[in-house]
Amino acid sequence: MKYIYYPGCSLEGTAAEYNSATRWLMGALDVELLELEEWTCCGATAAPAVGHLLSMALPARNLALAEKTAAGCDILVPCSACYLNLKKVEQQIRTDATLFKKINQVLEAEALVLHGKQKVRHLLDVLVTDIAVADIVARRRRTFENLRIAPYYGCQCLRPYAVFDDPEAPRSMEPLLAAVGAAVHPWDMGGKCCGASLINTKPQAGIALVAALLNAARGADAIVTVCPMCQMNLEAYQKQASRSVQQDLQISILYLPQLLGLALGASEQQVRLDLNLCVTSYFKQKLASSRTRQGFDPGALGEPKNATAVPPPQ
Repeated sequence: MKYIYYPGCSLEGTAAEYNSATRWLMGALDVELLELEEWTCCGATAAPAVGHLLSMALPARNLALAEKTAAGCDILVPCSACYLNLKKVEQQIRTDATLFKKINQVLEAEALVLHGKQKVRHLLDVLVTDIAVADIVARRRRTFENLRIAPYYGCQCLRPYAVFDDPEAPRSMEPLLAAVGAAVHPWDMGGKCCGASLINTKPQAGIALVAALLNAARGADAIVTVCPMCQMNLEAYQKQASRSVQQDLQISILYLPQLLGLALGASEQQVRLDLNLCVTSYFKQKLASSRTRQGFDPGALGEPKNATAVPPPQ
C-alpha cells in the first residue's frame, strides 16, 4: 500500500511525536508514505477569517500538488484540522462549479490545475479500513492487557463528514486497541469537543470542556487521541482543569500511533514519547510491566523498512 503523506504544520512543530510515531507505525505495517513535496499550510483556523476563497485555495493547492505527484493515490492526513480543510475542498468542488472554477483561477499563478480526482483520508480511516486487524495482531511484540485506554476522536475527523465512523457514537479505535490487548475505557465522551481554540479566546469555557473529558476518563490509564489540537488541550491544561473542579485529573495522553507503535515493537524514543507533555510515571511503570512476546527485547528493534526518519525538533 502507498499513500501521499500530508503531515501539515503541527506535525513539524508541536506534534512532532505524532509525525514520528505515524511514520514508524506505517513503516512497520509495510505502508509506504510518499511525502508531498512543497506542501504548504492548509489554512488552519486563520484563513477563513481572511476570506472564504483563501480558505479553499490553500488546501486546494496541496490537492493539486498531490494530483501532479501521484494521480489516483489517496492522500493520508494525520492532523484532524488539516484533514477537515482538505476534505472540505474535495467535497465542495463536486457540487459547486463556480467555486471549482475560482480555485483553479487562483492556482493558475503556479501553473497548477485541480481536477478533483483524489481522495483525502484521515490516518484513522486508513488504519481501520485498509489495515487488517489480524495483521496488527500478527506483528505485535508487546501486549497491553494491563492497560485501560479511553479512545478520544474529537470533532474534526468525524464532523461534518461521517466517512468512516458515527460522529455521535464513534467506535473505530476499539478494534485497534483490542488488537494490542488493551481494554477500552467505557465512556461516551469520545466524540465530544475538547474546546479547540476556546482555550485561548474563552479560557473558562475551554477549561470546563477539558475538565469534563479528563473527569470522564478517570479510571483509564491513558487517553489516546488522533488530533494535535485535542492532544494539546488535554495535555497542556490538566493543572488548570484540576483546579477548576478541585480534583486531580492528571492522566497520560498519547497519540494512537504511539500506542500502536509501542505494541509493534517501537522504543519510546522511536515514537518520541519524550515529547509528550503528560506521560505519568505510573503509566510508564505499566508499560514496563506489559507482557512481551518471548525472546523480544523492547527497544532492540530497528527502523521498519518503510519508515521515514524524522529529525528531532530544534
